Amino acid sequence: MKIIKLLLVNIYGLAGNPAQAVKILLKDIEKTIDNQYKIVNVGTTGSARKLIGTMLNAKVVKNEITAHAIGTLSIVPDARTIIEIGGQDSKIIIIEDGIVTDYAMNTLCAAGTGSFLSSQAKRLELDIEEFSEMACSSDNPTKIAARCTVFAESDLVHKAQIGHKKEDIVAGLCRAVVHNYLNNVGKGKSIKNPVVFQGGVSKNKGVVREFERELNTKVYVDENGHIMGAIGVAILAKQQKDEIDFSFDITDIEFETKGIECDKCANNCEIICVYKDKILVDAWGNKCDRGRAKVK
Repeated sequence: MKIIKLLLVNIYGLAGNPAQAVKILLKDIEKTIDNQYKIVNVGTTGSARKLIGTMLNAKVVKNEITAHAIGTLSIVPDARTIIEIGGQDSKIIIIEDGIVTDYAMNTLCAAGTGSFLSSQAKRLELDIEEFSEMACSSDNPTKIAARCTVFAESDLVHKAQIGHKKEDIVAGLCRAVVHNYLNNVGKGKSIKNPVVFQGGVSKNKGVVREFERELNTKVYVDENGHIMGAIGVAILAKQQKDEIDFSFDITDIEFETKGIECDKCANNCEIICVYKDKILVDAWGNKCDRGRAKVK
């Protein structure tokens, strides 16, 4: 029997219900691999990593910074700057001699993320592939105020109404995303070559072009850049020596998450409790032992 040593699960709030998304994913994987493989280790990363790690009995549960850095260095060993823009957030990771020395994240505003570009593409009646190609056809990007999603949408409508070409508006949106990123997430960071761009937005050729213009350097985009975090955590899972007890049967199990506020001290921590068929199996969020939930 062939052994597959890892299962990649990179969850970023897929479909607004990561638990259900993972169940769908597992059903697809089970159909694909049949009985040829045995899954002996699991790693999770992303914003729902703890929840999905509990569901899958994951051996490795790592934050996105670590996962993206390890994944990137496995492909571009001399990488020094990682630019990542996903659907909901963005981040920058600075690397020196293969070690993460600095990073920053933006999770407070959707401006400059994939969801922002997707919503503007719909407003312009373009699919995201058309959006990408059209951006590269413009040599005169329209100036768009994109520091805030609301202002950007208002400015976009105004520019369209006064006659700006669609391709110039699209190119302007790509440029605005880059400026927003560099002035916020990348502010004060020393961006050095090689620069690697990843996340879903790295598939947008218009944004890649604007990063290269602003940084005056070649920006490397890997074909698997949108799942680089999953690749990184998979590498960590593969390094684990002990096997886990993995089963596809969780697709028929009910998982429920509840948030409770602990009142046992002044911290008033929000404790996240995960129930498996109504039995508490994991909990986190407590800052002291008084808020620790008892897990069977």
